[in-house]
Order: sequence, then C-alpha cells, then structure tokens
Amino acid sequence: MRFLPLLLVFAFSSAAVQAADITVSAAASLTNAFQEIGKDYEKKYPDAKVRFNFGGSGALLQQIAKGAPVDVFASADQETMDKAQSAGLLHNASRTDFVRNDLVVVVPRHASYRPSQLKDLNNAAIQKIAVGNPASVPVGRYTQATLEKAGLWQTLQPKVIMTQNVRQSLDYVARGEVEAGFVYGTDMAVATDKVTGVMTVPTDKPITYPIATLKNSAQVAEAQRFVQYMLSPAAQKVLAKYGFRGVKK
Repeated sequence: MRFLPLLLVFAFSSAAVQAADITVSAAASLTNAFQEIGKDYEKKYPDAKVRFNFGGSGALLQQIAKGAPVDVFASADQETMDKAQSAGLLHNASRTDFVRNDLVVVVPRHASYRPSQLKDLNNAAIQKIAVGNPASVPVGRYTQATLEKAGLWQTLQPKVIMTQNVRQSLDYVARGEVEAGFVYGTDMAVATDKVTGVMTVPTDKPITYPIATLKNSAQVAEAQRFVQYMLSPAAQKVLAKYGFRGVKK
C-alpha cells in the first residue's frame, strides 16, 4: 500500500493550475471503479486532477488521522467513517452513502472442491481461508460477524489467513495460495478468470459505502464537487458496471 502525497505548490504561476488537485483515499474494493470514474471526472472538469490512494479502510483512516493531506475519504463500511467523524476529521454535512456491495465466498477458478454453505468451510479440503483483518478491514468485520452468527468463527480460526485488505484476500485465492476467501461481489467480478464465487453470504448490516470531504482539505470546493459527482448518473453507471448496487433511499 502506498500513499500518494499532494504536490506542494510554491510558485504563484502554478498555483492556479494546482488549485483543483485533490487526493481521494478510498477502500481497496473501489480501485477499478474509481480509476475509471477519475478519468471521466477529469474529462468533464479539465481544470481538475484526482489522485487516488487505495487500501484497507482502517489503514487509510490512520493515515488521515496522522495528518496525511487527503481531501476525500470513501470507506467500505459505516464504522470506519463513524470513527473519522467522531475524531472531527470530516465535514459532517458532506457525508453520504453512495453504493452497496455484497459479501461472497470465492475459490480458485479450477478448485476441485467448492463449498456451497458456510459449514462446508470446515471440510478437510479447505485448509486455508483468506479473511481481511477485522481490526482494520471492513470486509473482515463483516466476515467475523457472519461466521460468529453461524457459530463457526472460533472453529475456523486454525484455517484463517489474515490479510491487509480485500484485494489481498482476492489475490491469495486467485493465486491458489488459499482454498477459499471472503471478498466483496465487486472484487469477484474483476477476477472471474481466476476465481469462482460459490456463495453470497447474507450480512446483518447492509454493506454500504459512505464518502465525505475532510476538514484538512485545502480544496474543499473541489472535494465537494467530486463527492457530488459520485451520486451522478454517470458515476453510478460506472459503479454498476463493476458490480456495485445503488443505495436505497
């Protein structure tokens, strides 16, 4: 995971050009969709430049809390954004939910054993399961809550391989380093040549993604324009292309 710092602008001649530059820290599961949206956004607003920093939501929040120069934050769960809001890091009025996702179990594309129920993860054919670290990764918290409800969290601990973000879990499955992994439906969608989804797992809480501008942003107006763009038909169309679903109002 790598943080992309904002360029420092010292010369008056370049200040106007850089004035609309923003950095967006976003959950790893948003990588493909946001990269495409960023290009569309810059075409629509030629005066703007968007830089992305992708990673686990918890790790991104830690960077922001330590003073990283970020203008917009998009997390994969409400809990992480709640922490950001409680810490006084957000422009609270800018916070809005913009997409939903699903929790799925994936296996390597050519896996010989494919579990169809959560209890099947106990099968001897499943030796390792990739799970995002619940301490810092939203998909891990969704996974833990789901497995605890099924009475399987403790039972499966010897098989669990903790990951730093959902894309790392996806990579482990895609490379066949684990027999199964918990990821989002959108992650599965970008790797169908390497993984197969075997079940969609119901969650007690809907998987909704909030986005907000940050108080330490030097480009509040541009940051807010980007947040509003995420709710536009154009951005929502791209998000749907990558498997995200609209938020029910």
